[in-house]
Amino acid sequence: MARYVDMHPDNPQPRLLAQVVEALRDDALIAYPTDSGYALGAQLGNREGRDRILRIRGLDERHHFTLVCRDFSQLGQMVHVDNSAFRAIRAATPGPYTFILPGTPEVPRRLLHPKKKTVGVRIPDHVLAQALLAELGEPLLSSSLILPGESEPRTSGWDVKEELDHQVDLVIEAGETPAESTTVVDWSEGAPEVIRRGAGDPDRFA
Repeated sequence: MARYVDMHPDNPQPRLLAQVVEALRDDALIAYPTDSGYALGAQLGNREGRDRILRIRGLDERHHFTLVCRDFSQLGQMVHVDNSAFRAIRAATPGPYTFILPGTPEVPRRLLHPKKKTVGVRIPDHVLAQALLAELGEPLLSSSLILPGESEPRTSGWDVKEELDHQVDLVIEAGETPAESTTVVDWSEGAPEVIRRGAGDPDRFA
């Protein structure tokens, strides 16, 4: 059964944050709230965590994983951002956008798209997610918690626990989250292409 951790949405308790990070470092798979619904999260080095995410979501090896970053400097360590993309991406973060870009050598190869060598990156505008990233000290391997046959992410921690009690190790509750996914912008070919319209205004990349 998954552990259920109830955190304050505006002032996450440091003791509980430390416990979640300890679980992540012990290769736990967690479900946590963001500014665009719930996401599944695992430490970058958690090999089994990646495979568990694919199984829960019913996805294949071509799925673009997302590295959830605390700030722009951390994002810049994970992906190559050219001059044309730099200003636009910086202006849109933090916020409900995911950007697909070529990965740097900092990204484990198993997390990159097998052919394109790209990966998704984003900076959430969410108190709990930011506090968790600060405590962890590195990006979090993530994927929106959209289950097979559904089109939107889950929004309630208790709902997630009931649905995935035996498939994840820990669920964080921190109040209701928005039900809309991130807007996904593929910038891997040198120009932006909106491949999923979501919570972030896609017109700024049209």
